[in-house]
Amino acid sequence: MSEITSTMFVIAVNDLMATAVYYRDVLGFTVREIGDDGWRIFQKDSCEIMAGHCADATPARELGDHSYFAYVRMDEVDTYYAQVAANGARILKKPRSEPWGMREFALQTLDGHRIMFGTKI
Repeated sequence: MSEITSTMFVIAVNDLMATAVYYRDVLGFTVREIGDDGWRIFQKDSCEIMAGHCADATPARELGDHSYFAYVRMDEVDTYYAQVAANGARILKKPRSEPWGMREFALQTLDGHRIMFGTKI
């Protein structure tokens, strides 16, 4: 069997430059150019998100539950939560320990994409 060695999420955003600033300044990701002005890769540790500029796409904030696109597992979420909350992230769920064995929090990005961050407890 083949083994999945990593994942990369792909999202459509209405304003690529504003989104890049948000991922860098609020979420602490590095922004990488990839040789195409319509795309950027946002990277934090082993998490990569490839964002494409789609000015006319339905904004993620209008997709309801379909705007959730990632569950990111971390070694420890409370410190990261404190950092992103202090940077102005829109928090949807504050950190809490869940019965399924994860401590997690959720946020909504500038575009309306929702991401859950969790640590196994």
